[in-house]
Amino acid sequence: MTSAVIGPAEQLDPRLLEHRRELTGYCYRMLGSIFDAEDAVQETLVRAWRGLSDFEGRSALRSWLYRIATNVCLDQLAGRQRRALPMDLAGSPYPPVPASLSGRRPATAWIEPVLDRQVLPEDGDPADQAVAKESVRLAFVAALQHLPPKQRAVLILREVLRWKADEVAELLDTTVASVNSALQRARATLADAGGRPAPRTLDDDARALLARYLDAFERYDIDAFVQLLHEDATQHMPPFEMWLRGREDIGTWMLGPGAGCRGSRVIETSANGTPAFAQYRPAEGGGHVPWGLHVLEIEDGRIAHISSFLNLDCELFAALGLPTEL
Repeated sequence: MTSAVIGPAEQLDPRLLEHRRELTGYCYRMLGSIFDAEDAVQETLVRAWRGLSDFEGRSALRSWLYRIATNVCLDQLAGRQRRALPMDLAGSPYPPVPASLSGRRPATAWIEPVLDRQVLPEDGDPADQAVAKESVRLAFVAALQHLPPKQRAVLILREVLRWKADEVAELLDTTVASVNSALQRARATLADAGGRPAPRTLDDDARALLARYLDAFERYDIDAFVQLLHEDATQHMPPFEMWLRGREDIGTWMLGPGAGCRGSRVIETSANGTPAFAQYRPAEGGGHVPWGLHVLEIEDGRIAHISSFLNLDCELFAALGLPTEL
């Protein structure tokens, strides 16, 4: 989708710009892609900018923007295959051998990561912030993609953004009964697809674990690295179809096909409501170049899952707001 050019940000009404981040979060949950989400928000702001002079009812501006954004997302989703994660597609993990890299899919096949600062509120009620974090976790965003687009919108608006049923009905030009029915069906589908992850907090022990994990990775001390994983930890690596289960296989893979990561440098960040780090691999001519974004799930004092989004380039790192060189 190619959006019309808005022009410099200062040309826009500030009332529109102040909703950019929350609209990006909404469109990301709908589309499963930060790049598609940014396109959708750009298109939303274009349409709103053009229609602002005719808009009446300043107090309803936010609802009007969400109506536009929803329609843009529904247009984008028409006829598209759902985005997924490798563990959603393959029934069994790959063995940790070079052949594990033989299968790959285009970027449009996968759920994409997003940095927290791109979609989550900077402040506000702690309970609302916790809900916002849970609603961008990769497992939840992947589960959302199982829903038909309108059910997806209903569930996000009702259960994540806490809109009332009559507000959602007005936005979607439907009835309250239809909204409630769609929400029930969406909840059932979501439960079958894995549901919403349980809330987790990053306490001091988890932060210490993360520091040891990043240190072991940078030193490429795989013996120390795997000791920080759960025995049945899992890892997948879009754009590759492969996924691994068990810290032994993860360690074997990292010393085999993944050995090119030796000597990498990392930057700690947060993505999809969880700890994450950006990886820069050694470049042939010296220095380090963008390579991957690793999103971590911590459970019971160890790393339970690693989502490694690999083969990322400078353009993608820049779009994620990360340095493009070290």
